[in-house]
Amino acid sequence: MQTHFTEEDLQKPHIREADRVLRTCVHCGFCNATCPTYQLLGDERDGPRGRIYLMKEMLESPEDDTQVTEETRLHLDRCLTCRNCETTCPSGVEYHKLLDIGRAEIERRVPRRPAERALRLGLRKALVEPKRFQALLKLGQTFRPLVPGALADKMPPTPVDAGVRPEGRRHARQMLILEGCVQPGLSPNTNAATARVLDRLGIGLTPAPEAGCCGAIDFHLNAQEAGRARMRANIDAWWPHIDKTGEAGVEAIVQTASGCGAMVKEYAEVLADDPDYAAKAERVSALAKDLVEVLRDEDLATLEVKESRRLAFHCPCTLQHAQRLNGAVEQVLRGLGFTLTPVQDAHLCCGSAGTYSVTQPELATQLRDNKLDSLEAGNPEVIVTANIGCQTHLAGANRTPVRHWIEIVDEALTPATSNELRATSSP
Repeated sequence: MQTHFTEEDLQKPHIREADRVLRTCVHCGFCNATCPTYQLLGDERDGPRGRIYLMKEMLESPEDDTQVTEETRLHLDRCLTCRNCETTCPSGVEYHKLLDIGRAEIERRVPRRPAERALRLGLRKALVEPKRFQALLKLGQTFRPLVPGALADKMPPTPVDAGVRPEGRRHARQMLILEGCVQPGLSPNTNAATARVLDRLGIGLTPAPEAGCCGAIDFHLNAQEAGRARMRANIDAWWPHIDKTGEAGVEAIVQTASGCGAMVKEYAEVLADDPDYAAKAERVSALAKDLVEVLRDEDLATLEVKESRRLAFHCPCTLQHAQRLNGAVEQVLRGLGFTLTPVQDAHLCCGSAGTYSVTQPELATQLRDNKLDSLEAGNPEVIVTANIGCQTHLAGANRTPVRHWIEIVDEALTPATSNELRATSSP
């Protein structure tokens, strides 16, 4: 794609990066074929190619250009950032990087109305602090009839109890785990189940309670500096366990939510121009692993899983398109003896997409219902996934039960394994 930025424009880092990304696009339109919003709406401006043109025109236009309006922002807001288009693109266009630049620019040029700003600020403040979120969640569950339907659907009435979590320090092999911001409240058993399964494999989880939200919520709601601050705080929390003088540091930083994993793996890119954190961010991103990347390299026979349930696996966009781990969880589950039902259009987004299901509820609901139809076509007993956002969004329809896949693996451990674990664990 030909661009028309001035030399003065190209002195700005974000314009220089946008120019690089734009020049890789060849207008082919393959991306529209796999774009969930284009398929629903049929509007070129609601597909990647159209949005690229909108962002190009905006970035090349003068500050006072009247063509840049709320309508431009609407089409950018409707993007799920699922990155399906990147998987499809034959030219390797890094669309998500251009989208981050375009969204920040439209936010600056066309300020949102007070109600929209309040909603986005409220989401940021409510979701990113685990203790605050858990307090709000308990309040919402208590007064559930008063909670708006879109939010009430995302609150599990009775999350699965976390059970016993093993003491990780008793193992020579150590990894960090990102506990997450909303997952401890919405699905407290996910990380506990992860700890139990890894314990059986001889891997302990080193606690790093100072680490908090990965930064994705702030970053993708156009509070990018706040997101970077959270990234730096996490690096500071993890660094003493990574950079250990005279002894081995942790093997990896494990994420059980694929959305967080995608973000942590991008710390190196996001903080590349930060002289104090660039090198550390690069190291952290190199250590970041989705849980499935850990398990697929281990001897899974050690787990002694006994299971026959039929599962349908929903592969989150952040796992298959951002982290490029499509098929990895399915391979592990089949290797453990689970039966997986076929899922049509598995590449399409479920509509969760971070806070998208709150900011774009109508589109998100259509995408969710379409996804559930595909997942339930093979009559699975349980739907499993790898991201807390997808899990709560799909479960909100109150159809087939939806769980994190590691919980199902944990439940399938032999009784002897469970008894042994409880005997060697701290409450």
